[in-house]
Order: sequence, then C-alpha cells, then structure tokens
Amino acid sequence: MIQSIVVPVLLGFAVFMCGMKLMELALHRLAGPYLSQALQRSTKTPLHGLAVGTVTTAFLQSSTAVTVISIGLVNAGLLSFPRTLGIILGTNIGTCLTTELIGLNIQSLSTPLLTASIAVWLLTALLGEVRIWPRLGSPRWLEPVRSSSVAVCGFGLLLAGLSIMQSIGPVVQSSAMFDWFIDKAATSVWWGLAAGAILTAAIHSSAAVIGLVMGFVTIGAMPPEIGVALVLGANIGTCVTALIASIGGSRSGQYVAYAHTILNIGGALLFLPLISELTAVSDWLSHSPASLIAHAQTIFNIACSLLALPLCYLGAWRRLDKIELR
Repeated sequence: MIQSIVVPVLLGFAVFMCGMKLMELALHRLAGPYLSQALQRSTKTPLHGLAVGTVTTAFLQSSTAVTVISIGLVNAGLLSFPRTLGIILGTNIGTCLTTELIGLNIQSLSTPLLTASIAVWLLTALLGEVRIWPRLGSPRWLEPVRSSSVAVCGFGLLLAGLSIMQSIGPVVQSSAMFDWFIDKAATSVWWGLAAGAILTAAIHSSAAVIGLVMGFVTIGAMPPEIGVALVLGANIGTCVTALIASIGGSRSGQYVAYAHTILNIGGALLFLPLISELTAVSDWLSHSPASLIAHAQTIFNIACSLLALPLCYLGAWRRLDKIELR
C-alpha cells in the first residue's frame, strides 16, 4: 500500500512542480522587465498596491514570487515596507486564480494543452533558430509566443501532475492512518489546520495541497469542512518561503515577510470558528466538491484582504514610508 501511495505522490508532485515552475519562469520572462517598475510606480496607496499585487500574482501564478520580489526591492531600498502592505493583500487574492482553474475539473485537458504548446514551441524554433522562412527574419512576436507556449505547457503539466496525485485517493481512503486523521479532525478542526500548514510548509506549494484536498473531497473520502480547514492551514504554510527569503536581508525586508505571515495566520484564526458557514456559502456557489474547495479559498482570501485593507491606511505607515524613502 505504501508503494501505491508514495510513488504516485512523488511522481505527481514532481510533474506538478515542474509545471508550476515552467509557468512561473515563462510568465516572468514575459512580464519581468515591467514587473519591478510596476511595483515601484503603482504602490502609492494600499489600494493601488492591492490591485497591482492581485494582477501580477494572477499573471505569474505565484504569490510567493511576487512576495519575494517585493522583499528584494525593499532590501535594495527601491521600495518602502509600507508600500508592500497592499501588494501582500493583493497576492493572496491573485493566487486564487490557480485553485479556481483547478476546481473546474479540467484535468482531461492536460494532453491537448501539452500537445498544442509543444507544437507552437517547435514552430517558433523552426522560424527562429532553423529559419525555414529566411524572409521572415526574427519578428518581435516570436519570443512572446514562445514564452506563452511554455506557460501553457507548464499548465498542462500542472494538470497532469494533479491527476496523478489525485489517483491515490481510493488507496489513501482505505488506509488506517487516514481513518485516524479523519476521526481526529472530526473532533477538532485544529487537526485539519495543522495538517494543511505542515504539508504546505514541507512542499512549498499551497496549490498542490489544495489540489489533493479537492481530490479527497470529490471522492467522498474527506468531509468538506475538514477540506476547508486544510485550505486555511495551507495559507499559513505558504508563509514559510517568504520567511526563508527574508533571512539575511534588511529589517524592512523582514517586516514584509512578517506582515505576510501575520495576515495569513490572523485570517485563518478568524475564520476557523466560521468553517461551517464558509463551507455552506461555498457549497451554495459551487457546482462540484472541487469547486467548493476553490471557492472557499477565494472567499477566505478576498475577505481577509478587504478586512485588513483599512489598517494599511493608518498614519503610522505613512510616517514610516516617508522615513524609509528619504
């Protein structure tokens, strides 16, 4: 039984993370030259920062990437800590796009997406490096099209890896360890919160954990309330990467990681007593168990960011902003 669980999980996780990194690198190559400028110029108010953080995270498909970039800009003295507060709130909203797409149950599209993206990439190689059409030269649109094809390929791999990982559902459901966890989680949602945080901290991917949760809830192996508790925990576990990235940096850069952590922990603790209500609202908006989990993640992140937004307008932050930018 261990082999039938461990091998698919490791293989699926490797494919999933390969797809995530391909998407991140390709999209960063498309937006990279403009991203730092956008973060610097468009963060005059927390609301502007929230909008920029949401859009850039949705585009890059990585809240961690945007948070780490923000830490780097603060460490370099190009951005003040108070101006990152809105960005942090926006990253939590923008990251919901990935889980919403996964919640659509479109894993069957992985093969067509991979086939189409590889065909487009080969076409760009033939036109660019091989130059099968010399008169065409090297048009400007060639590089963006190539990067886009790599991003689509990454998304296809992400879906394929998710399908492999979710295939272990029936085997896990029949294990004694899983029964023990479900029994414990039924007595206290803290078990689900802790499990989500630990798993996400260990593998550095909340999307992978949430994808697994969707699979378990879909086959009926896990009650939706426990799945939502795992989602809240995953939002806590995702802070570990930002905390690691801040080590050795400036004090202001560390404050960015701390703010990100406080927001996610505070939000999870706030919603923990309301898991039944959050699950009910998500269920009402959903068309499948997987979309229920995705909607719960979206509602949680949007609500936390909007509740925290007024705090970013406190006078203390404006005074600190003026001091740091001197």
